[in-house]
Amino acid sequence: MTQNEKLAELSAAGVSVWLDDLSRDLISSGDLADLIATKSVVGVTTNPSIFQAALSTGNAYDDQVNELAARGADVDATIRTVTTDDVRNACDVLAPTFESTDGVDGRVSIEVDPRLAHDTDATVAQAVELWKIVDRPNLLIKIPATEAGLPAISKVIAEGISVNVTLIFSVERYEKVIEAYLDGLDAAAQAGHDLSRIHSVASFFVSRVDTEIDKRLDAIGTPEAVDLKGKAALANARLAYSAYQQVFEVESRFPDLLAKGARPQRALWASTGVKNPDYPDTLYVSELIAPNTVNTMPGKTMDAFADHGWVNTESIIGRAAESQEIFDKIAAVGVDLTDVFLVLENEGVSKFEDAWNDLLSATAEQLSAANKG
Repeated sequence: MTQNEKLAELSAAGVSVWLDDLSRDLISSGDLADLIATKSVVGVTTNPSIFQAALSTGNAYDDQVNELAARGADVDATIRTVTTDDVRNACDVLAPTFESTDGVDGRVSIEVDPRLAHDTDATVAQAVELWKIVDRPNLLIKIPATEAGLPAISKVIAEGISVNVTLIFSVERYEKVIEAYLDGLDAAAQAGHDLSRIHSVASFFVSRVDTEIDKRLDAIGTPEAVDLKGKAALANARLAYSAYQQVFEVESRFPDLLAKGARPQRALWASTGVKNPDYPDTLYVSELIAPNTVNTMPGKTMDAFADHGWVNTESIIGRAAESQEIFDKIAAVGVDLTDVFLVLENEGVSKFEDAWNDLLSATAEQLSAANKG
């Protein structure tokens, strides 16, 4: 099998291609292995919505759920067992990639219970628990970048655990995420952990920014406002990458950690599926290309890029001033950007909580049916 040329070109430009999906069928069918062999996939991300969809479709989990029901497992224990088994098996599939990239890629993410998003101590406790249960060095624990999540990130990194920070929407919050990562590395070094084994990505959500700001620009309705539609998400991500460069390539704090073996926390572009049909379906891939970044794509977006994507190597670097100008114009026409990012964070947590609750309900029904059977 040969790699798709367009995705291989994307990878060669410095973008790690990760799949934003996971299911037992994807692993057992060999489809994940095929994506690694033919679509340049070097990582996998999951979230509560993905698990909810996987467990609610087909019967791939029926035997295990029945077995757990027979053992008397409750809903939370069942979900924890099923999801960590999938993630562990995906880690094993990606183990050769993990080895060949010196641990940079070959990563699989699992998220803490979204109901803990505003509870620092509970988030830390579950992150440690999930790390121990999966027991694979190429695991990433996903922690949301809420106010309560920031100290949790530092504490989990300090334990020598690799972290995928999720639900980042604003550059201001992203800068706090980077600071939390560096604080965690300092503490990990003091505790004697090998910093070279601690990895982190910062998942910056893209398409949802356009969706929310475009809605507000339409409501304002002036020609100046409408002309700014579809520009916010890319500008936001470009400013985020500029912040990444400033900390990890310019400022003085990281080199001290680098000398101890630390790795930079890579920017990861999440929510890259285009939601507005008027925009190119590969917009948030082709226009977000820079070295040391990750793009995690749903299968539909990956297939679209494989078919007709393009690699724009001038899409990010050197465009910070231009991007700031776009945000200045958006604010000038009347969009409250502080409110935009607050709404997006709250909605992001809420959507994952809803998916988790749906997963709890569906699993409870399965366990009940198994016990009756």
